[in-house]
Amino acid sequence: QLQASGGGSVQAGGSLRLSCAASGNTRGIRAMGWYRQDPGKQRELVASISSGGSTNYADSVRGRFTISRDNAKNTVYLQMNSLKPEDTAVYYCNADQVYMDDSGSFVALNAWGQGTLVTVSS
Repeated sequence: QLQASGGGSVQAGGSLRLSCAASGNTRGIRAMGWYRQDPGKQRELVASISSGGSTNYADSVRGRFTISRDNAKNTVYLQMNSLKPEDTAVYYCNADQVYMDDSGSFVALNAWGQGTLVTVSS
């Protein structure tokens, strides 16, 4: 289960920090990321981070947003600076899990958080 928090309303140029904590079965969490979705549009990748810390950003946010994670807390963060009105969207966290269960079976899962609204006014 992924629980996202930190959304809100800010003026253009402001900052917000999103957090997403994984709970319950957290075995084998690998890549974690943030996506966003405007009404009527497809969900798009904002940023992702591997378990080793390698990051990837959408061109539209590179240089303004920073993704990070605390593996001990199974938590991923998204620091958003210099926010623009076009950053307004519902932001969703995502996580991949890959592990061997107790019966020796290979398990691959993908989970989504509930979404948190970010509104940037001009």
